[in-house]
Amino acid sequence: MHGKSISLRDARSPASAGEAEHYVVRALAERLPRPARFLVVGALGLLTDIGTFTLIQNFGLPALVARLFSLAIATFVTWRLNRALTFDRSGRQQHQEAMRYAAVTATAQSTSYAIFAVLTLTLLPAHPQAAIVVGAACGALISYNGHRLFAFAPVTGNTSHSGSVRS
Repeated sequence: MHGKSISLRDARSPASAGEAEHYVVRALAERLPRPARFLVVGALGLLTDIGTFTLIQNFGLPALVARLFSLAIATFVTWRLNRALTFDRSGRQQHQEAMRYAAVTATAQSTSYAIFAVLTLTLLPAHPQAAIVVGAACGALISYNGHRLFAFAPVTGNTSHSGSVRS
């Protein structure tokens, strides 16, 4: 794919212009290594998180409550973008994949939120957005590997009657 130009004709005969754009965007994204795509999606999620957090906090909600809402919205955004751009199709139905994504994300976001809460209540009460960045960086380490190895891992089949799974 490297060095090859991409046009709408390369879009595998999509049914609509929206699908054509998706294929072109996916083809362009695939020029980047998967970790780079994950970082780009993560950066967009972080911007969503910080922007939503700041907006909600401006309505007077405490930082710890505002972050719960912003984290939920950012998680939805990153799931959709990671599914579209970062990871290959797992072969699972979207609701199954979403549940696996939620399990990994709950672990990563719990870590992120705990770090955010500790920093906001101790060292960074005047700068909660900085605490979001620190927590998000720690959560990203858990998130990438969990999504790669579990949430978006390809479906594997049984190799014998004993029920062992092919890896």
